[in-house]
Amino acid sequence: MEVMVALAIVAIALPAVLMSLYQQIDDTGYLRDKTMAQMVAANKLAEMRLVIASTRVLTAGKANGVAIMADRDWYWWVETKPNSEQFPQFFRIEIRVALAEEQQAQPLYTLTAFMSSDLQIDDPAGPGGTGETGETGETSQEVGNDTGTGTDTGAGQGAIPGLDSSLGLPQGILPDGQ
Repeated sequence: MEVMVALAIVAIALPAVLMSLYQQIDDTGYLRDKTMAQMVAANKLAEMRLVIASTRVLTAGKANGVAIMADRDWYWWVETKPNSEQFPQFFRIEIRVALAEEQQAQPLYTLTAFMSSDLQIDDPAGPGGTGETGETGETSQEVGNDTGTGTDTGAGQGAIPGLDSSLGLPQGILPDGQ
C-alpha cells in the first residue's frame, strides 16, 4: 500500500515539475528575443541620429526594413511625426521590432524617442561671413538631444555627460588644449 501511495505522489508531482521547467525555458527564450529586439531598436535609433546629424534633415514619415542580428531576421518599423502643436520643434520617433512581418501590431519591443528638429549650424564667421570653419574644423552645432524609452525599461537616454558636442569627442582628450 505504501508503494502505491508513493507512486501516486510521484505521478502527480513529476508533471508539475516538468511543466515548471518547460515554462522557464520558454520564458528564457522570450527574454532573449526581447533583449535582441531592444538592441535592434537601439541600433536603428543610433543609425537615424547619425544620418540626421550628417544630412541636417529630420522629416516626418514612415519606414520599415529588416535587420540581421544573431543570424536572425528582425523586422522593424519607424514612424516619425511632429510631437504636438504645443511643441512643434520636437519630433516623436517610434521604432517597433518583431521577429515576423505579421507581428507589426504586436511587436516584441517598442522604442520611443523625441528629437529636436532644430538642426541649424551656427555660422562661426557671423552674419555675412563665409561660413567656413576654423583651422581645427570646429563648428558649433545644434543637433538636438533625444530621450528614448523602451516600453519595458522606462529608462531614458539623453546627452552623454562629458561629450564635446562640436567634435563628438570626449572632453579633455585633445592634446595642447585644442
